[in-house]
Amino acid sequence: METPEGMFTEVEKRTLIDIVKTVIKCTLEGKAIPKFRIDSPALQEKRGAFVTLKKHHRLRGCIGHIEARKPLYKTVEEMAVAAAFNDPRFPGVRSDEYNDLSIEISVLSPLKRIEDISEITVGIHGIYIVRGLNSGLLLPQVATEYKWDRLNFLEETCYKAGLDTDAWKEKDTKIYIFSADVFGEE
Repeated sequence: METPEGMFTEVEKRTLIDIVKTVIKCTLEGKAIPKFRIDSPALQEKRGAFVTLKKHHRLRGCIGHIEARKPLYKTVEEMAVAAAFNDPRFPGVRSDEYNDLSIEISVLSPLKRIEDISEITVGIHGIYIVRGLNSGLLLPQVATEYKWDRLNFLEETCYKAGLDTDAWKEKDTKIYIFSADVFGEE
């Protein structure tokens, strides 16, 4: 399985973080989002990505695209707005919160469908579970943060998908794994 970890230079990471900060600040100030000029081939490659915002180490918003539909920098730009203002779990970020936000970006590898859960390595892989119209995804760092083992991770992903926690055992449940290059700024 391809792993994007370490795929980006420090300059490329900084560029993506700056895009998130700029987009959120412009939106808060009612200004137009600038057109970003990106020369890096890695940032122009189509990739799935999530933008996670935390305030004082607590989740404040997290939204992403699993599939690679747009150039990475555009995906990050769009997900920054979505995480800050459109995560249904939270009210939109306010101007007075801006300086308290920490930013984390997770750039995803392509999804790989698995048949055997032993292929899941906690701390390396994220999980995406699909059954019927239900689906749920948890990023690799979530399992590490909560100190889950493989079974807890599968159960929590099922729960997030709105399924019974043991739905991963059913033959019509599809389990996908992916890895992520995760970086950010406090």
